[in-house]
Amino acid sequence: MSDFTHTVKVYIEDTDAGGIVYYVNYLKYMERARSEWLNHHGLAQRDLLAQGIQLVVHHLECRYAKPAHLDDELHITADVVESTACRATFAQTVTRRGERLCEARVDIVCLEASRLKPVRWPDALQPLMHG
Repeated sequence: MSDFTHTVKVYIEDTDAGGIVYYVNYLKYMERARSEWLNHHGLAQRDLLAQGIQLVVHHLECRYAKPAHLDDELHITADVVESTACRATFAQTVTRRGERLCEARVDIVCLEASRLKPVRWPDALQPLMHG
């Protein structure tokens, strides 16, 4: 069971002509879940950007198992499973009524925004980056 879950509804704009979620939208749902994970912990991407910190996807592996459809309610998890001084790996799943549709491992890197160079997690993020 995940420590954090974000819920989304599938709209027509998320689907192809057959009413099936277009594959790249799962990545968008996961991005939203990671942003909501930050918000849940009292942080906002805007605040990090104001501090000159940018969180970017460095690497991801994604496995699609079953399609989501128009009007489905999806649950997206976001859990840190590994971390270093400037990188964290999130395990993320997309489910529908408990059925796993998609899963991914997403490496996020903490960068100094002006130079796009890796930097240590800011103090506010340090306690959250344990895997």
